[in-house]
Amino acid sequence: MTRPGTPCIVFGALILCSAWASAPALGQGSFTAFESGQVRPLALSADGERLFATNTPDNRLEIYAMEGLGLRHLHSVPVGMEPVAVATLEALDQVWVVNHLSDSVSVVSLSEEPPRVVRTLRVGDEPRDIVFAGPEGDRAFISTAHRGQHSPIPYRPFESEGRADVWVFDANDEGEVPLTIVTLFGDTPRPLAVSPDGGRVYAGVLHSGNRTTIVTHERVGDEGQLPPLANVEGLPAPEVGLIVSQVGDQWLDAGGRDWSDMVRVSLPDYDVFAIDANAETPVEVARYSGVGTTLFNMAVNPAKARLYVTNLEARNQVRFEGPGELSGGETVRGHFIENRLTVIDLDDGTVQPRHLNQHIDYDRFPGTESENSRSLATPLEMAISADGATLWLAAMGSDKVASFDTDALETGTFVPDETDHIAVPGGGPTGLVLDEARQRLYVLSRFNNAVVTIDIERRRAIQSAAMFNPEPTEVRNGRRFLYDARLSSSRGDSSCAGCHIFGDLDQLSWDLGNPDGLTEANPNPPVPTGDQVLPFHPMKGPLSTQSLRGMSNHGPLHWRGDRTGGNDPDSGDPFDVAAAFRAFNGAFEGLLGATAPLSDGQMEAFTDFALALTYPPNPIRALDNSLTTEQQLGEDIFRNRIGGQGVPCNDCHTVDKAQGLFGSSGLTGGARAGQPMKVAHFRNLYTKVGFIGRIFSVPQPPVGDQIRGYGYIFDGSFDTLPNFLRSFSQFETSLEREATANFLLAVDSNLAPIVGQQITLRADNFAAAIGDWSLLRERAGLGECDLIGHGIIDGEARGMTMLTAPPRFQLDRAGEELSLRDTLLAARAPGNVVTFTCVPPGAGVRMGIDRDEDGILDGDEAEALR
Repeated sequence: MTRPGTPCIVFGALILCSAWASAPALGQGSFTAFESGQVRPLALSADGERLFATNTPDNRLEIYAMEGLGLRHLHSVPVGMEPVAVATLEALDQVWVVNHLSDSVSVVSLSEEPPRVVRTLRVGDEPRDIVFAGPEGDRAFISTAHRGQHSPIPYRPFESEGRADVWVFDANDEGEVPLTIVTLFGDTPRPLAVSPDGGRVYAGVLHSGNRTTIVTHERVGDEGQLPPLANVEGLPAPEVGLIVSQVGDQWLDAGGRDWSDMVRVSLPDYDVFAIDANAETPVEVARYSGVGTTLFNMAVNPAKARLYVTNLEARNQVRFEGPGELSGGETVRGHFIENRLTVIDLDDGTVQPRHLNQHIDYDRFPGTESENSRSLATPLEMAISADGATLWLAAMGSDKVASFDTDALETGTFVPDETDHIAVPGGGPTGLVLDEARQRLYVLSRFNNAVVTIDIERRRAIQSAAMFNPEPTEVRNGRRFLYDARLSSSRGDSSCAGCHIFGDLDQLSWDLGNPDGLTEANPNPPVPTGDQVLPFHPMKGPLSTQSLRGMSNHGPLHWRGDRTGGNDPDSGDPFDVAAAFRAFNGAFEGLLGATAPLSDGQMEAFTDFALALTYPPNPIRALDNSLTTEQQLGEDIFRNRIGGQGVPCNDCHTVDKAQGLFGSSGLTGGARAGQPMKVAHFRNLYTKVGFIGRIFSVPQPPVGDQIRGYGYIFDGSFDTLPNFLRSFSQFETSLEREATANFLLAVDSNLAPIVGQQITLRADNFAAAIGDWSLLRERAGLGECDLIGHGIIDGEARGMTMLTAPPRFQLDRAGEELSLRDTLLAARAPGNVVTFTCVPPGAGVRMGIDRDEDGILDGDEAEALR
């Protein structure tokens, strides 16, 4: 509920404020960690008098007033789950909030007291950003993945088509149907930007790739292997595939050899798209390539036709981690990515990437303190002065904001200088807005979930206003070890988040073997078929990046299972996931370029954080948790059809939600390419986009432009699941292969599909929305979620949580309950509005009626503060 006022204390030159200073750390049982990446977490009202912040872990919009040196907290408005972006619509006195996990946008009205959600727009999967543009500036553009239960576009996973959607709504239309959906030839869009006149919207692809793909080990063969051919022990390396890069019309490996006869796809690498926002129906009008591998945020210069894009450029075409003594040359140690800001000239279309850390001497190892202090890592949101001369940048991995002269950026003549950086208390800055009238910069610091006010004349922080944070201590304390490049690399530019983007993955393959490493024993148990378990050779060849999500309960880690508690002298248990994750500590030296691994305490904190990360609900599976006829056929084959090894698929790839298994039993399966392979899980198969149209013939005919160069299995070499299933005898027809593939794409995840879903009820939409509300109530009754409600009843902000025996709603004051019928009557009464949300099981009390879980309900606490 709303907590008026914000108590503050002065600490040196910094004012620390929190409306929730006494709130205890909450238990893991009520909180689910998704680690959604914030995109546009702050917005400033047009008159500069109010600031809006997305409180991502607490699922709220925080509203602040400008007062004195900084901010005064006004309101907390419950929105959807994992809000990551916010934009203001001044003409309607509204704020629109993008809810990443709820697949929704909350429309918050500011014209009444208290502010409230008046509409919930359901959109495609995992929306990330929002901007307003168009002739009157009242068209909302929202970036989403090209999938999800609310998308009207048929989901065709085995066809070559765009996988990036921008939903467009007319904000004056109070319905929930988009004006159009613009589909772009990319996958998973993230940032949006608007031209100064509102006529163009620019959309950037998060995982846009870098024109690399894989030549499989079968096609490389023994004669095609690149040296060195053995490790330091003299043990021959396994036959592995090769990563190749598209250079003009050729596909070249790390040794400069041309594999064009084997790779018959084209990767145009479309990174940024321009949309005509003024057209009667908005449509794509331009594309830009060569911007970067992973695109974070974008901003348009208000004074000249320049678009700036913060990004990472992956160097996965370079082989090996470690010192490179045996390979005799370059490895990716301390230089596997580059942090960049790319300048796009919107007049002539030229694309100029600018390396933010051009002061680093990568030929020298380790880096120096001077290099570390001048570096910027994980560049995210930007703000530009009205005259277009100065750009401000939030560097999440450096705990800083940095200022740049835009002319120097565009010409590449800027010199990285620590005096251009301002430290952000709390750390992990993700978003910022510029208040030139007050000479203030407002920054969201994600590590401590606060809004920091920076005086840009004195170049220092003057206030840190903490938002309420329900995250348990282990999540708060461990997050830094994923992102903090100053700690994890000697040069200050590399962190685990360089590949594991916001705890997930980068959709690339990497050859991170180490010829200077030693072969290790493999203690992991085999699948029931009794396949031979091979040792772990340090030269493992290309493997696709795996997510940090959902590792808990899944035994050994990595594709090969070579991070295993079985080789930990203090554990010895292959299924000890914590010990397995601790085995990654060596990567801080061998890959990130640190001079030492993390301390035991630091690694323990990182482990606790990582094992808390969870996969989102599956957006392919129906909201009522049912399967289509085709998916059900696929499941029957998967569970029951005996294959060539004498067992059905499920005996190895166990799908059993009751056991917390989603395709992996944690066992080691048959060898592939002469190496052991752990049985893989299925929870993120729907995110893969292979080079559609792979033909099983040599030479392979061209198959045209593709979105991405990697698909399925350990090295990303298979284009589609049906083609992969050709390798198994239990599938008798192409229809059976497609049916099983469609089941795998819709496989169960840790949370039911209904989790996060929302519906707003009010008098004028009640008849149309009651069916959707009934679905939420039904799934909550089955235990798939807890159902909560937030809204305005009789002019007062209220919260509620559904109890199930008997079904009723507990309100946010002790002793107040409503029957289901009376709850609906309250929601449809004139002037009232209630938004209902399915939240993770066990989170209903905290998220609905007792925010700080102190046993005193929110309404009672608010009443006591009046």
